[in-house]
Amino acid sequence: MSTKRYTVTSALLYANGPIHLGHISGAYLPADIYVRYLKGKGHDVVFICGSDEHGAAITLQAKKDGISPKEIVDKYHNINKKSFEDFGINFSIYHRTSEKLHHETAQEFFKTLEQKGAFTKKTSEQFYDEKNKQFLADRYITGDCPKCNAEEAFGDQCEKCGSVLSPNELINPKSTLSGNAPIKKETTHWYLPMQDHEIWLKPWIEDGILEGENHHNPKKWRSQVLGQCKSWIDGGLKARAMTRDLDWGVKVPVEDADGKVLYVWLDAPIGYISATKQWALDNGKNWEDYWKSEETELIHFIGKDNIVFHCIIFPIILKAHENFILPTNVPANEFLNLEGEKLSTSRNWAIWLHEYLEDFKGQEDAMRYALCATAPESKDTDFTWKDFQARNNNELVAIFGNFINRVVVLTNKYWGGVVPSCNNLEDYDKETLEKLKAFPDKIGASIEKYRFREALAELMNLARLGNKYLADTEPWKLKKTDAKRTETILHIALQISASLAILSEPFMPFSAEKLKDILALKNVGWEDAGKEIIASNHKINKATYLFEKIEDEKIAEQREKLRK
Repeated sequence: MSTKRYTVTSALLYANGPIHLGHISGAYLPADIYVRYLKGKGHDVVFICGSDEHGAAITLQAKKDGISPKEIVDKYHNINKKSFEDFGINFSIYHRTSEKLHHETAQEFFKTLEQKGAFTKKTSEQFYDEKNKQFLADRYITGDCPKCNAEEAFGDQCEKCGSVLSPNELINPKSTLSGNAPIKKETTHWYLPMQDHEIWLKPWIEDGILEGENHHNPKKWRSQVLGQCKSWIDGGLKARAMTRDLDWGVKVPVEDADGKVLYVWLDAPIGYISATKQWALDNGKNWEDYWKSEETELIHFIGKDNIVFHCIIFPIILKAHENFILPTNVPANEFLNLEGEKLSTSRNWAIWLHEYLEDFKGQEDAMRYALCATAPESKDTDFTWKDFQARNNNELVAIFGNFINRVVVLTNKYWGGVVPSCNNLEDYDKETLEKLKAFPDKIGASIEKYRFREALAELMNLARLGNKYLADTEPWKLKKTDAKRTETILHIALQISASLAILSEPFMPFSAEKLKDILALKNVGWEDAGKEIIASNHKINKATYLFEKIEDEKIAEQREKLRK
């Protein structure tokens, strides 16, 4: 099997608050499933993420809490890093854009682009808060959205309709610092003339062609990603400021730039590169192999609100710098709603990951399963506590867990945990084994197409195959009359169990590990699944429950917690 090299990124998380399930379902769980699958296949993968610690959202939160931006980012970096680890999101590195290495990398990028003439320097009138004597970054300005008329839209984005905005487009703008209407005042900034890149960007996005050669297959990109990119390009790209008047962030590394920092959407994606540099230093690797080699695939996992930055602005920056690879796919998810309403951190209408992990100890996989099963891959979806409970009790416990428990209990009861022989195969056995063989490729093909819901459904179909096989053959009835036949049935059921242990790992790593321990499986990978994995006379361990039933009371508590 030929191995490939992959650089996989998940959107850097703003360190101005804890992580919630909407974040997880959008950019982190799908990426983790994908990476675990690739590693299971033996590929060379670096999985990059970290805290985005600059930008106005940080300074706003700091001002609100009455503490410094540094205290804010330290607090939430640590909370979120631990939440990710506890939830089994297995990053190669979880870095920080406040690190010295990142500042140096981002500044080098800016200087190189400046030297290559990639920016235009322009003086223009920007919003200014007279009371606070401060130019207003995008997030320091709110107003009515020009697209959907929602109030309190930010200067860079409307959170209600998702439109990317500029401060000048807002109706009735006001400063978030003073609440006053801002004035306009002259300031100088460096702009990225995105319109100059349309000539290569359009065929790259629409046809997957880069400089006359096939780069990727656009048919494999999600329709909402292509649609948003095309609307931006068709509407005519405009120059966008790459610097801001702020005192928090990466300092602009040129003369006459006092009081200016890099725009967070220039700074943050470069964070993927600085994180890779740090990982490479820590692991004796060459970071350039993961960002400059044509043999490497670059894939960004994001939410739909970040599409333009990862598909237009960052690729322009990478190409203008030269020698960097561009993404072959950007599988952006839509939004996850909660109990029929849009997630809102300001209203505390969210399920915070660190609280879930505290309230449901040892049930990480129940939530991983539910979030994957309801992932907003092509449209917004809705998470409800009742659905979560039903999926756990009716699918994980009643189908997957039940099958494993029966197989392991019977093996221990009849043969003291020693795997019985496979004797004469009947047609039904052969048919079942043929079906088993097909699952690794079916599940793998769906993962490779970023159809994680579909892949998970196939995994559960394998557990259903196991249950049906046991129900149809009834080994507990046969044992007294036909011991040899019973041996064969349990031998086959154990092979299905072993494949489930391997194939469930990307989705439910904690349960997969438990199951491997029960079956005493070691050194198995994706390529082993679907085959005879467990030999006769192999000794397995006693049964333990993989999944735990969730009672109504617990769900009622969570729903009550939301309403408070």
